[in-house]
Amino acid sequence: MTSANEIYATMSDEDFRQEARAFIEAHYPADIPRYAQKRVHFRQSRPWYMALSKKGWIAPSWPVKYGGMGLSATKQLIWIEECERYGAARINDIGPVMLGPLLIEFGTEEQKATYLPKILSGEHIWAQGYSEPNAGSDLAAVRTEAVLDGDEWVINGQKTWATLGNDANWIFILARTDKTAKKQAGISFILVPMDLPGVTVRPIENLEMHDEFCEIFFDNVRVPKGNLVGEVNKGWTMAKALLGHERVFIGAPRLSASALGRLHLLACELGLERDPVFLEKFTRLRLDVADLTALFETYVEKLRKGEPIGAEVSLLKIFQSDLYQRISEYMLEIGGASAGLMHPMNDDPKLHAAGTYLMARPTTIFGGSSEVLRNVIAKVVLNLPG
Repeated sequence: MTSANEIYATMSDEDFRQEARAFIEAHYPADIPRYAQKRVHFRQSRPWYMALSKKGWIAPSWPVKYGGMGLSATKQLIWIEECERYGAARINDIGPVMLGPLLIEFGTEEQKATYLPKILSGEHIWAQGYSEPNAGSDLAAVRTEAVLDGDEWVINGQKTWATLGNDANWIFILARTDKTAKKQAGISFILVPMDLPGVTVRPIENLEMHDEFCEIFFDNVRVPKGNLVGEVNKGWTMAKALLGHERVFIGAPRLSASALGRLHLLACELGLERDPVFLEKFTRLRLDVADLTALFETYVEKLRKGEPIGAEVSLLKIFQSDLYQRISEYMLEIGGASAGLMHPMNDDPKLHAAGTYLMARPTTIFGGSSEVLRNVIAKVVLNLPG
């Protein structure tokens, strides 16, 4: 019997767009802000997560056999565009976007059966435990330690900059399991419940006084041996694979495309939409968004086909980050005095130049800073000397 998600593969792109648009408009909860300029916490976005879960639309990129939608690159982009058009809040997507695809590739059948359905149902909300105070850009320098004691891993250390970590009830971490091996060779990938004794979560407020990030401490935290994903000391392979998935999705054109739409609306509000100087700059940015979209589609197709994502995916993330910032900077430029306001013009969230600018600032840092990613491309892709 054909499932609903299998039908979407044969549906025309335009029919799928109409279905996606109708679903969002009918089911997006009225009390969740639209066009939010900051990440919405799970306590507020949960009804939207659960609406998507009930529909079976939490994981558009997962294969249908694991509860995903198995969408083509074009249909995934349509889904993103329709969410952005409506201003739907971004859900807590670390489980669907990062951990799910990694477990599908590297997890045991038992791990897939245990964790994938709970991501889809919203029972498990995940945080990412990669960065540490002295291991951000140099991720292989992680010092959080996991020592095997009988049938349990004993974990000690600290993670930081965990996005919406105070919403999560599970975290996947990179931990050092062999201090004698060289940096990349002694790391393992472990799944940790966050309600265990010894786990402490402390919010970090950002520039807007929003607790979007957290630092997480592990003090003799004990987890079952079976919470290891893959082989002991082989976590670096999975770390790179997960970062590839992450850079595909944070390289998606949704932020730049949405900002471009807001730039046009702001220009119309200010009477600049026919100004030749504005049109010349706007057209260049619009073409850049089109190029970014085409590049994104190539990597989504790789993911859908199960093909490896190489280091060159860093280009996608760099392109998206830079473009989003350039669009936000032009919003400030044309916004004049209103661009300095911490609230939108006419109380319209789509006309918030300062908010868009602040949202764009960290994009060249998170998910790998642009400077580090350019070094990766130079070394791994272009084979330039270090």
